[in-house]
Formats: sequence, structure tokens, C-alpha cells
Amino acid sequence: MNKTVVDRVGRNITFSFPPKRIVSLCPGITDTLFALDLEENIVGRTRFCIFPKGKVEQIPAVAGTKDIKLDAIRDVQPDLIIVEKEENTKEIVEELEKFFPVYVAEVQSVDEAYKMIEEMGALTDRDDAAAQLINSIQHQFTSLPKAAGKRIGYVIWRKPYMAVGKDTYINSLLEKMGFVNPFTESDGRYPAVTADDFQKAELDYVLLASEPFPFKEKHFKEFLDMMPETEPVLVDGEMFWYGPRMVEAARYFHQYLTI
Repeated sequence: MNKTVVDRVGRNITFSFPPKRIVSLCPGITDTLFALDLEENIVGRTRFCIFPKGKVEQIPAVAGTKDIKLDAIRDVQPDLIIVEKEENTKEIVEELEKFFPVYVAEVQSVDEAYKMIEEMGALTDRDDAAAQLINSIQHQFTSLPKAAGKRIGYVIWRKPYMAVGKDTYINSLLEKMGFVNPFTESDGRYPAVTADDFQKAELDYVLLASEPFPFKEKHFKEFLDMMPETEPVLVDGEMFWYGPRMVEAARYFHQYLTI
């Protein structure tokens, strides 16, 4: 049967329910669909969809997050494509919706991550599995470390430096742990940050993420030169992804972010 739903940007989407052939163009959503036991229904992913390891590799990569291979997507004949507002572009949605039902999700906070999981369950007739995953994450998140107002910057890029800002899942997660992120006062969700900006922020810690830019210990010196009183900390950026990675995140943060 057909089902009509309203996606997170207010578009009406009509698709065959439950969908049998799904293309996901967002890594966290692809991971979530696997966690909802939809392995047999996922027919396309992006090349950046790397979880769950050992399973996702069997699914054809038909796109990036900012580019698509339309012929490859046509070949897998999806009856539903799922994208995410930040990860994918408006142009991709406009191109794909000419041919397929395209559902746009949006995740800018921890609460919206829960909402996304719930939506994926509703879209795919996996409501119970979605509720179980949400419960597992919420149980783990009761034991998140508490940072008690420590000032922190989360850096995702170099040349130029870019940091996590307002209205992002990562910032929401940092705030849930009690960190204060001064770069939420900057313009944009991922503002460019200068050496002067870093110095004025008076950070206790600067988190250097493993992705999308692969920060290493060799980069510590340039941050210590800018901010001698600020401790640089390497973090696994994948632990800051929404979806099933959230189950592992609390344990990881206790091990590596009790600072």
C-alpha cells in the first residue's frame, strides 16, 4: 500500500509502505537502518557510510553526501530515498525527487537524533526496534561524564580552522555533558576560527577530531603555540555521530573525555 508522510522540511512524501528498496545518503541514517534490522532492504548508500563494519560494504555505494551517481541510483530501483538536511544538498533532493520519493530528515541536537530514529522506525514499519534503540541510547546517556562548565572548542578542519558551532548535534552533545562552547556565539554552524578567536575564547580544552580532517598528535604544537594554557585532546570523531554510535559514545567519553 502507499503511505503519505510529511518530512522534516514540510514536504509531503508518498511511497510504497513498508519500503522494500531503500537508498540512504547519510552515514548516521544508514547505520540506524541496519540497527533496525533492514539489512535486506538497503540497496544503496554513500561511500562515507562505513557502519556497521563488515555489513555495510555489501551495499552498493551510489553517491557521496554532496554528489550522486544518478544512473547507479536508477539501477538499484529504490522505492524510498532518505537524505539529511545538513549532510546532503538541496540540489540533490531536487534532482532525486523528479524520479523517486525522497524523505528529508534533520538532526541538529541529541533530541532530534532520537526523533530521527523514531522516524526511521515509522517509515519502515520498525517502530518497536526503533523504540528499543532509543531506550538503549538513553540508558547509556544517563552516565555521560559531567564537565561542570569547562570551556571547550571542537575543531573539525584545518586551513582554515573550523569549529563546531550552534545548532549542531555535536554541540548539543557537548552541552549535555556540561561543556561550554564559546563558538556557538559565532555566525554559522561550523564557523571559521582564527588564532585570535582561539585566544579570546579562553578554552580549557580544544578537542581535535579524527574526521573530517584527520588531526593527529603532530598538530598539538600549533594549538599550544596559539593557546599555551589550553590542553589539546584528540577525539574519535565517529563517536560524535548520531545513530547507533550513540550507544558506544557514553563509554568512550568516560574513557577519553573525563577531563
